[in-house]
Amino acid sequence: MHHTKRVVRVAMTETADAYPHMPESVDEIDELEDRLDDVRRANVEHHLGLLEAAAAQGVKAICFGELFPGPYFALRTDPIWTALAEDATSGPTITAVRAAAKRHGIIVVAPIYELDASSGKRFNTAVAIDEQGEVLGTYRKTHIPFGRNEQGSFHENVYYEPSDGKNLLGPANVSNNPYFPVWQTSVGRIGVAICYDRHFEGVMGSLAGAGAELIFSPAVTFGAKSRRLWRLEFAVDAARHDVFVGGSNRRGAEPPWNQLYFGDTHFVGPNGEVLNVSTHANLVIADLDLGELTAPHAAGWDLRRDARPAIYSKRG
Repeated sequence: MHHTKRVVRVAMTETADAYPHMPESVDEIDELEDRLDDVRRANVEHHLGLLEAAAAQGVKAICFGELFPGPYFALRTDPIWTALAEDATSGPTITAVRAAAKRHGIIVVAPIYELDASSGKRFNTAVAIDEQGEVLGTYRKTHIPFGRNEQGSFHENVYYEPSDGKNLLGPANVSNNPYFPVWQTSVGRIGVAICYDRHFEGVMGSLAGAGAELIFSPAVTFGAKSRRLWRLEFAVDAARHDVFVGGSNRRGAEPPWNQLYFGDTHFVGPNGEVLNVSTHANLVIADLDLGELTAPHAAGWDLRRDARPAIYSKRG
């Protein structure tokens, strides 16, 4: 069907821990205590290199991976990693990313390990930065998993708390829900759902209902069921809510845990998967036509018009 095109080139990273001097055994993790700044620096520099490569391919907005300044440490409970948490607007990671965003004129969603200085609490937080290097706001991961599957365990509740709804909400935020901000940017309206958030039915609906056109979902995930549902959940949410979704996952294994992450980073819209046009192994790049979101529905549906929410909570 004919519609007015609004094409924007966007990207996500697909990579793994870039620090080259990890210990050989998980029992030696504590040896990193005095080198956490080096761990962070290696990963930030790696991602800034990916940002530069994305900008060179014409990308206007990029999302880094979940907790990108370090390895995925929640596979065990090692207290040293809490020292990796930092301020979401003035810490070393965001200071460097803001400068790079401005230098390359690119919007960045940067998911970090946040330390809230006012409360002393830690969060898994995505920081949205515009092409001028200004912080648009933050999103704190709402749902925190802990459990085990056939490949390993995850203990995120040891390291950070679920969102308290006290996200940084600047004038670019167009959502009325403090837990789920949506930012009006020069390329469109962007929201974020981090990893485990994607499994909860209200999350994507809340973001889309607040006007999100593109939802980034950075994740670190592994295991057979996660792998099976990875594309299914995003595809259904994109079709159901008329939104583009970008799901990113680490790829490969990170010493010394050597847990295998399956990657499969991709973009999907209401009419299906969007082609990856990247020429870089650690970037997935897509040209999204946001005009599709307001075009007549390919199947003739109008789900928002025809929904009957009042009946959903009734019990027989």
